Amino acid sequence: MTNREIFFRHLGLPSSKPLGIEIEKSEGIYLYDSSGKEYIDLVSGVSVSNIGHRHPKVINAVKQQLDKYMHLMVYGEYIQNPQVQLAKMLAKNLPGNLDAVYFVNSGSEAIEGAIKLAKRYTGRTEITAFKDAYHGSTHGALSVLGNESLKYAFRPLLPDIKFLKFNNFDDLKQISEKTACVVSETVQAEAGIILPENNFLFELRKKCNQTGTLLIIDDIQMGFGRTGKLFSFENFGFIPDILTLAKGMGGGMPIGAFISSKEIMNTLTFKPEPGHITTFGGHPVCCAAALANLQVLTESNLIAEAPAKGKTFRNELIGQPKIKEIRQIGLMLGVDMESSDLMSRLLHIFVKSGLITDRFLFRHQSFRIAPPLTISKKEIEKTLGLIRKSLNEL
Repeated sequence: MTNREIFFRHLGLPSSKPLGIEIEKSEGIYLYDSSGKEYIDLVSGVSVSNIGHRHPKVINAVKQQLDKYMHLMVYGEYIQNPQVQLAKMLAKNLPGNLDAVYFVNSGSEAIEGAIKLAKRYTGRTEITAFKDAYHGSTHGALSVLGNESLKYAFRPLLPDIKFLKFNNFDDLKQISEKTACVVSETVQAEAGIILPENNFLFELRKKCNQTGTLLIIDDIQMGFGRTGKLFSFENFGFIPDILTLAKGMGGGMPIGAFISSKEIMNTLTFKPEPGHITTFGGHPVCCAAALANLQVLTESNLIAEAPAKGKTFRNELIGQPKIKEIRQIGLMLGVDMESSDLMSRLLHIFVKSGLITDRFLFRHQSFRIAPPLTISKKEIEKTLGLIRKSLNEL
């Protein structure tokens, strides 16, 4: 059997129509298939490869850690240098109330842990989230996902959840002294890059303060430089109580975290003990990769350059035929086409042209432009040429 045959025969697949491109290698912004064809990655593994595929500093960190040790014991039992150094550097780059890091394996796990932490600390059960928000696919994360199409088949889910409309100030009145937490993105990613308007997030923060509600910010897709700041909430003048991270955190390796104050985090240590546990969370090889990834981002100009690179894409594409609207923050763009059918045709043309992108989960007429932050001016020009060529073929 070929790899393609094994792929369709033996892998559990979440989609009935996967791209099915057999990738042999990757480097920088490029992927290469088994025939040697080159593709420009405009998805970055869904904001994972923010510093590019196979960054040499990440590869070196992984190799060095492999020579020392890999998994030792369940997370939190042994003092391991990659974990403590990564936690120290994260705390150094975050506000003072976000100084306790709990490492997990993925974004969904980070959301699960954050929700448990909020319920444990507040003693409340009500959870508030937003319509058209995506937070993951596990049962708890699915419970706060704001779109019924992905969750109806798995009910019953967590009870006591309210959904508000993003940017709707009147809906904030539903947050009360019964609310344990509000789970929100700063920018709604899978809704098509929907930005907050008129200081909406600042007002959300204020309402949470008034009601003693913890504000959980899902920075899983928008973190680690994607928006032009290391963490996306830094763009909007407020600080969350709990921050969830993953995707771009590991430089290509699987890792996530939920972060809060030591006071809040300590409630997972007692009654019961342990209040939260993971075997592979904070895997030393993944932590070593994440530390190198964070060093690259904080010691280079990649984050500072992201907004200008994003604006170049926006300015060059905004007048193109069949493009209705473009929303952009940093190096993340949501591009609206005239219809979902047109979008489906365009995706096939993109693949033929050597471009990898995808549509948003909750905005099917749109595609994302989110290449690695390392993309150069010359590579942006090359990419724009391929996008224009693909649009002309429509």
